[in-house]
Amino acid sequence: MDRQPPGEQEVLAEITRMLAAVLDEYGLDESEVTMDSRFTDDLELESIDLVTLAAQLQERWGERINFAEFLAGMELDEIIGLTVGRLVEYVVARLRPEAAERS
Repeated sequence: MDRQPPGEQEVLAEITRMLAAVLDEYGLDESEVTMDSRFTDDLELESIDLVTLAAQLQERWGERINFAEFLAGMELDEIIGLTVGRLVEYVVARLRPEAAERS
């Protein structure tokens, strides 16, 4: 029996754990991370934090989750306003079986 790809809530929980690890030194409370949380304005991530997060995403879900490629398709203002929810939606979409077939 094939395992279902993770849904939004499962991916959000994983990304929240990753963000908590990345931002541990800043004292982030995991309950503060929602689908509407913005990486720059709300979570105050620096570019080095995004690099760390990108590595964790790829380590967890493999080559299909390419954070740099995801960001490359955006304008600067989109990157600045990027929400956790948009990343969650990207990860969920990339983990679907039909996305794997196109890769």
